[in-house]
Amino acid sequence: MKFPNRWITPDISDDKVIAMSNVLLLISDEHNPFYSSVYGHPAMLTPNMEALASQGTIYTAYCPSPLCMPCRSAFLSGRRVHQIQTYSNCTVNVDRMIPSYGKVLSEQGIHAVTAGKSHVYCATEDLGFTETLAAGEFNAIGDTENRRNPLKIRDNAANRANGFGPDDRTASGDRATVDAAIDWIKNKAPALDRAWVLAVNINNPHFPHVTPQKFWDLYPGGGDLPTHTGDCESANHPRALDLRKHFETDLFHEDQVRGLRRGYRGCVSFVDHQLGRMIMALKQSGCFDETNVIYTSDHGEMLGKFGMWWKCSLYEDSVRIPCIAAGPDHGSGRRNLTLIDLHDVQASIFASTGAERPSDWIGTPLQNLGEAEAFRIVFSEYHGHGARASSFMIRQGDWKYIHHIDAPHQLFNLKEDPDELSNVFDSDSSRAESMEGYLRQICDPAAENKRAENFINKQLEQVERHGSER
Repeated sequence: MKFPNRWITPDISDDKVIAMSNVLLLISDEHNPFYSSVYGHPAMLTPNMEALASQGTIYTAYCPSPLCMPCRSAFLSGRRVHQIQTYSNCTVNVDRMIPSYGKVLSEQGIHAVTAGKSHVYCATEDLGFTETLAAGEFNAIGDTENRRNPLKIRDNAANRANGFGPDDRTASGDRATVDAAIDWIKNKAPALDRAWVLAVNINNPHFPHVTPQKFWDLYPGGGDLPTHTGDCESANHPRALDLRKHFETDLFHEDQVRGLRRGYRGCVSFVDHQLGRMIMALKQSGCFDETNVIYTSDHGEMLGKFGMWWKCSLYEDSVRIPCIAAGPDHGSGRRNLTLIDLHDVQASIFASTGAERPSDWIGTPLQNLGEAEAFRIVFSEYHGHGARASSFMIRQGDWKYIHHIDAPHQLFNLKEDPDELSNVFDSDSSRAESMEGYLRQICDPAAENKRAENFINKQLEQVERHGSER
């Protein structure tokens, strides 16, 4: 039976009823949440995110790993990156049979749809969703520039600094994905007699920072410069220096930095516009009142802070993501201070649709979290390109601990030092010890580093072997 704001189905086991609603999930790529009006940036124009936030809840959110394929694979599977061994953007020897949340939902009668890029462990069509719209291509090898020792310097990386400017052609792929999603919302969703999930994946604001003219023109003052550059302490940590070398970012010129930062803002506003288009389609289709809308991203973007660009770092600008959730299952006009990650977002999809989630998957539904659970822990990890070894992050309350293999550990009080300028690891040993204890409850960092190293080396050996056979 369909009620005004819910699907109601009987729970045969105990004669209760379970309220079910739909989910529209928009996942962008590489959105640093601090570059949005919702998260406090005074110059960013993101009115649709603001409107969604006014009707819903804003979260302090983190990604499972600050790199596309590891993060997206973890989100799809409900597992940690080190558990499924999707360490980098290289797909060689990665398990193609990992169950996705789309498959689990579909098997329980939920109409699960994915649209656009997936960039995960297998082709989109093999993930088990009920429907696939505008699927992205799957690369059976992926990115192989992830050698750790000696550190791989990415070929012609400095040329990336020219990747900015206005171009109306650049967003055609994302437009096609959103167009397909809108068509589905208007023409298929209203006819369904069961709850549905539509996950829309777009590439913006991922590099290159080229955007349609009208979004470039939103920021006529041009790009600014990062407040904290490559001279400060955090910029010169060995892992930060590795990434700067890998991407050759110390070769970027001031005009390129300004152009990249302006282009990025335009790309974020483009994403905001696509969010608005889909919300309007929900209203036009009559599905809006019974649908939860969630906006998030796979990881952030350093944008020149500490002389670093793109992601691949456990610093806040790289590992933080936006998360705004609105609809019948979420409170209105709230800012929830409880720390969350993408596993919690995935868990909330199951809670909204009434589906049963595998018991060994990680995450707690957003609907079940309190307003400020100070002791809650979030975890992220990085094993990919631009690093000589693995790193692991624990965040609890105001504190953030980064455990590096073969490099100095870092501890930050984000309340007093939100820009992560002062490492207090040596001066607060008891806090550092406590945070490391939380990490070791999740994994053994040295063992996982060795496991990752062996896996990555085997990937590269296979790539080289096949290359020599051609």
